[in-house]
Amino acid sequence: MSGVAHVDVSDDDDGLRVDRWFKRHYPELAHSRLEKLLRKGQIRVDGGRVKANVRLEAGQTVRVPPFGGQGRFVPNKKPPRPSFDKKEAAFVQSLVLHKDASIIAINKPSGLAVQGGTGTERHLDGMLEGLKFDQPERPRLVHRLDRDTSGVLLLARTAKAASKLARAFKERDTRKIYWALTVGVPRPERGTIRMTLAKQAGRSGERMVPVPDRTPGAQVSETHFATVARAGQKLAWVSFMPVTGRTHQLRVHAVAALECPIVGDGKYGGAEAHPGGEISSSLHLHARSMDIAHPEGGRFTISAPLSDHMAETWKLLALDTQDDGDPFAELEL
Repeated sequence: MSGVAHVDVSDDDDGLRVDRWFKRHYPELAHSRLEKLLRKGQIRVDGGRVKANVRLEAGQTVRVPPFGGQGRFVPNKKPPRPSFDKKEAAFVQSLVLHKDASIIAINKPSGLAVQGGTGTERHLDGMLEGLKFDQPERPRLVHRLDRDTSGVLLLARTAKAASKLARAFKERDTRKIYWALTVGVPRPERGTIRMTLAKQAGRSGERMVPVPDRTPGAQVSETHFATVARAGQKLAWVSFMPVTGRTHQLRVHAVAALECPIVGDGKYGGAEAHPGGEISSSLHLHARSMDIAHPEGGRFTISAPLSDHMAETWKLLALDTQDDGDPFAELEL
């Protein structure tokens, strides 16, 4: 069909719904006409039919048929970026664990938010200009860690890499291992947790809570866990390997399933999560390692050293990070 355009989804449009993408870039296309073109399969994404509510990923290609009128593509309006602070650039570059043509892996410190929000002015997303290196564009976020969780965080250096990494996360083609210090020793010491979780509003904001399976809006969550070492009967070093990636999943599972809150997690563990003494009150949850399909082929595996406060706790409790091995090696994932 003459007049057909093929438009690549930009990083700025990553996560945008199909109908909103057309409203942004083809404002002359009426919604009713858009729905008709979608029903007939004339609009496609990466060659496949889609619905209006499907969310696009950076690097995908949208087939745009002629639809009358001018039908011109309207690009995103990009505000000028503020000048980037050299100290922030040096700081974020100091976090880099690995860099190649497609991926940057960093060791995110505890306390640094990945993205901005109400009352959050300093965040990783605002520092990505400092990680351009030899690329013309900033690297792209492809997954998240909670503000107070430290450890491995991957960034994509190109739109193609972002698309492939996003697909790997979506299809669960990853192996992520987290280390935590819990108050109490899990019984049994290893196993698998399966729970249905949903958001619940409260006085201190939203929390994730276990709910019955058929609760509207709820999501199934699954985590493998293994106790690596004990520090008496009061504390334990526990490895978690999440199968799903729900909000606060590991923190909820530690409290609701193991009855062993993660040290420093007052939101879910309350006062019990703060054993006191010389142990830091910061959250003791660290994204230790990740294995994922590399955008250029093969597997990519990376590990991150413990954050400063967790390293101090491990030293205090005489826990040896060389003793961890892989407690989930026998699992075929």
